[in-house]
Amino acid sequence: MVTHMKTTIDIADSLLDAAKAAAARDGVTLRTLVEQGLRHALQARAPQTAAFKLRRASFKGQGLQAAAQGLGWDALREISYDDRAHGSGI
Repeated sequence: MVTHMKTTIDIADSLLDAAKAAAARDGVTLRTLVEQGLRHALQARAPQTAAFKLRRASFKGQGLQAAAQGLGWDALREISYDDRAHGSGI
């Protein structure tokens, strides 16, 4: 639910005149123009977080054990989970 609060702010006459003209030109209310400006100003001041970057985590292994060579993904998954659940494996 969005609520609205009335408030009074002091704005230089020339800035208010320019804002009213811009609002009229854009076909929006002065209130809408002021709210858009405040959102823009607040967003510009918000701390910027760096985009997530996945680190390179490849490794050189020795491949599959002989008993697992040629098995499909379903069989490999079965072996992997069986190994964790029962302590057995290939």
